[in-house]
Amino acid sequence: MGSNTFIEVDSYQFSKNGTHVCGDVFLSRKVKDENRVIAILSDGLGSGIKANVLATMTASMALNFTIENQPIQRTAETIFNTLPVCGTRKIAYATFTIIDIDCDGETRIVEYGNPSCMIFRRGELFHPEWKQIAINRKDTRDKSMFITSFISEKEDRIITFSDGISQSGMGTKNMPFGWGINDINKFAKNQIQRNENISASALAKNMVMQAWKNDLMKPKDDTSCGVIYFRNPRRMLLLSGPPYNSENDKKLASIIESFPGYKVVCGGTTSQIISRELNKDIQVGLSPNILGLPPESKMEGVDLLTEGILTIGKVSEILENYNGEDINQDSPAHKIVKMFFESDEIDFLIGTRINNAHQDPSLPVELEIRRSVVKKIIKLLEDKFLKKINLEFI
Repeated sequence: MGSNTFIEVDSYQFSKNGTHVCGDVFLSRKVKDENRVIAILSDGLGSGIKANVLATMTASMALNFTIENQPIQRTAETIFNTLPVCGTRKIAYATFTIIDIDCDGETRIVEYGNPSCMIFRRGELFHPEWKQIAINRKDTRDKSMFITSFISEKEDRIITFSDGISQSGMGTKNMPFGWGINDINKFAKNQIQRNENISASALAKNMVMQAWKNDLMKPKDDTSCGVIYFRNPRRMLLLSGPPYNSENDKKLASIIESFPGYKVVCGGTTSQIISRELNKDIQVGLSPNILGLPPESKMEGVDLLTEGILTIGKVSEILENYNGEDINQDSPAHKIVKMFFESDEIDFLIGTRINNAHQDPSLPVELEIRRSVVKKIIKLLEDKFLKKINLEFI
């Protein structure tokens, strides 16, 4: 598949109408040392807190076993034999889908109880060979798991979802038996054909929102969709702090001038260096913003110029507290976070010249040293948002 392929993973979900906790759980993890991506969707029986606990337990087991390189079939069998079974309905208390992708694009999927995932290749449904695996357990009526393995290609998409989507609209005049797999396939295909670059995030949200509409804006079940998208990486450069040696000022300017992607400069001194070396004027912003941060400025060839430590400190806070909500605020920090979310590979170029003002113990606690704040942001982007990060100090 190649090192220039980025694997975007995202999800979207609604809780059943009248509940505050979703009984579906979607987990994903990038195993950096092995260049693997793992995604899990589990649907707990029923709804609410009990369903969420069951789905969380199942998804966590699946994730941990897969990270430990247990064979995917053995992992699925272990989970299944661990799950309690409903004595009345004779079905396991949670379903699961496990997707494990390595750096060569080899993709392994195992499904138990969830609707079969959809795989799109070049805008059309792709049908790998699935194997049905018998389950040796007498106390359940579900006797099979399904497993497949194939080599993913750039622009492939894998869409996995809970039955809140496939059964949405059930009982309505237009969909007496629910949305149904065939119509879901058509909807997803149409989304991709209308926008061949649609992100995993947007596609997952559109799938769930359509199911929500099918249920007349009152979901009859927990409704979740996870999407994996193989594509060229979208890049971003964040530059903050002047170089330790002023001899590197030209290098700094050259990097930002030639960078192919979003370009953000955080810090007044850093902005002045770029302006001087590239001979481009800074248009200083004066408008206040909702967070009380210093206003952003503008420069030709740079997407965003902001103040330094206060802004990146707020970026760290936004990332740490983010729970999937839409970002509608219009502050410099929120704009940086939006660019992070729209990017896959993010380069941090951090100057190491000390600004004595940030050493003053009388300043507020949130004025941490730039390097510490950046390292925290990087950890969040890698662990929580599965971004590829390159860090260089200059």
